[in-house]
Amino acid sequence: MKVIIVGSTHAGTAAARQILTRHPETEVTIYERNDNISFVSSGIYLYLTGVIQHLEDMFYATPQDLIKLGAQVKTQHNVLRIDTTQKTVQVANMLTGAVFIDHYDKLIMTTGSSVVVPPIMGIDHEKVLLCKNYQQAQQLYQSLQAGQHVAIVGAGYMGTELAESYASMGHQVTLFHSHEQILNNYLGPEMANAAAELLRDHDVDVHLNERVTGFATSDADRLLVETAQGDYEVDLAVVCAGFMPNTELLRGQVAMDRHGAILINDYVQTSNPDIYAAGDACVVNFNPTGQPAYTPLATNALRQGALAGINVFGNLHPYMGTQATSAMQLFDHTMATTGLTLGAAQKKKLPVRHAVYQGNWRPAYMPTTPAYMPTTAKVTIDLVYDYQNRCLLGAQFWSRHDIAQAANTISVMIQNQNTIDDLAYVDMFFQPNFDQPFNYLNLVGQLAVKQEYQYGNQAPRVTARGNWQ
Repeated sequence: MKVIIVGSTHAGTAAARQILTRHPETEVTIYERNDNISFVSSGIYLYLTGVIQHLEDMFYATPQDLIKLGAQVKTQHNVLRIDTTQKTVQVANMLTGAVFIDHYDKLIMTTGSSVVVPPIMGIDHEKVLLCKNYQQAQQLYQSLQAGQHVAIVGAGYMGTELAESYASMGHQVTLFHSHEQILNNYLGPEMANAAAELLRDHDVDVHLNERVTGFATSDADRLLVETAQGDYEVDLAVVCAGFMPNTELLRGQVAMDRHGAILINDYVQTSNPDIYAAGDACVVNFNPTGQPAYTPLATNALRQGALAGINVFGNLHPYMGTQATSAMQLFDHTMATTGLTLGAAQKKKLPVRHAVYQGNWRPAYMPTTPAYMPTTAKVTIDLVYDYQNRCLLGAQFWSRHDIAQAANTISVMIQNQNTIDDLAYVDMFFQPNFDQPFNYLNLVGQLAVKQEYQYGNQAPRVTARGNWQ
């Protein structure tokens, strides 16, 4: 069988590995526009701050790794056209200019996403940069000089992390966000406000509800950032306005959502049975709502890519879907999220309530060791649930203590359709070094159960065999 993989970052690399490990006799050809594969863009901010010394360390695979497995890896080759009727791809060698046709039995689309370039006057200014791939990360590093004033446009994950990075390096940072809170796709307003205050405490100038409308050169030959509220002179701007799927090659040939993301079934198969899709080019099956959603995360790409590599040989392993679990370190705090926020659930008109827990992460009698992580560090958890069936829908976490893995626990419970009653008393160990007699996840579950009693919503009766009635 001949399999062509178009694009090879997270998803394409994972697909190739699965195919060639399970079925080494398969003919696999990978076409990639860049001269590299498997770049971890989420590590760019770590490189800029010097936590990671070499940007090349952010590749977790090389073309040679896949060649050793038996793949033909064609970097700097651009796929120009796909004919799904004839099962052919038209490819241009970007080094020689030669154009040729290749044939496939199965096609895996892992073309990823591109940074959204908003329709802003002057967006092509030489001092306005984007942040997604290896080349853009190099530009960011090379363009910045000591003590410069940097504007960040967009306060999602990438923009917030970059704001922290530049502030940590001693740069003056102005962060613009067109919404009323930062990280609006990941946190509720209370935690988002706490994160914004933390940025301000580290001298980041946060501008909310302020949309950037243009870029220009100032009289002092600096970059002028124009907004409805005023103009700002800076030395450099980085635009982090979100991502859009790279799916033009299949437009009109397979089913897509309104954003242009490819729709997939439970086996990451498109509406064309010979074409599979994975990663930022396609939707995910979002378990909290049971609906497809566009959620470009590396974790989704890796899992979908691996499943594509398995399922091209038949419907062998269904896609479990995702809770879009993620986390970030912001200065000395950890933020983590899984599933729906309260606001997102309300927008979908789901029957939701939330319970907000705050308490010490371990007993107050424990000594302050190490000094930078005192016993009194608070854990804040915002738990979102369906009050009709009591199932968990999401949770967000905020603390100086590293509680990121707690989001994974809630993710699994959402996946398994567990309830607040399950969470309240599910077995979790107690050891004073690590938690309270009831783990903070138990405690937020108990808080939600208590809240439902106050609403008069009694828990369903459970039989001796553990079945709800």
